[in-house]
Amino acid sequence: MSRIKPLRIIKPTNSSHTGSVIFLHGSGDTGKGILDWIKFLIRDFSLPHIKFIFPTAPLRPYTPLDGALSNVWFNRYDITPDVPEHVETLDDIKHDIKSLISEEVDAGIPLNRIVVGGFSMGGALALHTAYRFTPGLGGVFALSSFLNNESEVYKTIQAVDTPLFMCHGDRDELVPLEWGEETFNNLTKLGVKGEFIPLTNTLHELKKNELEKLLEWTKIVIPPERGP
Repeated sequence: MSRIKPLRIIKPTNSSHTGSVIFLHGSGDTGKGILDWIKFLIRDFSLPHIKFIFPTAPLRPYTPLDGALSNVWFNRYDITPDVPEHVETLDDIKHDIKSLISEEVDAGIPLNRIVVGGFSMGGALALHTAYRFTPGLGGVFALSSFLNNESEVYKTIQAVDTPLFMCHGDRDELVPLEWGEETFNNLTKLGVKGEFIPLTNTLHELKKNELEKLLEWTKIVIPPERGP
């Protein structure tokens, strides 16, 4: 079994599954945990033609927790953009995420109708996935997320045409708004097109209006397919 399964799923609300969204949780959470959080905020988090997939990160030692095991997608030397990325664990989780995407492609979903995104650490991994690991995705979103100043994404970006959606709380003390803004600005300087939405009176958290905006953006980058 894959290290990031079992998967929590929100099925399309009609019979045609023509697009997929892989939603990656933040550090220390699970697929079930972030799905429960989303359902608490917005009861009907669904779209007629899209399957939402919520995997769980494997347990691994996490340096910011003094090496304790935690469900994290990759390790960090510290929670700041000023340190190097932990490239070894990023390259390790890459294979799991690429495998999950391949499963959707094998099920008949074109790569350009698959979106990968996430909250906090999950959003950072989504940026690596879209712009380094799997070029050609339909879109990428990063909520309350950032990339390190010397990120491999900036050095080896491959898919500047993949649209980006970012939201960030203005009162986020764990991941300050400025880190998210700088990440977005660095990516746009490299040619990425997207939108950055500051969220007022928001800490390091998801918000209902943020999720509503995400659903609207998703419908734009993965529109319903027209019948014959």
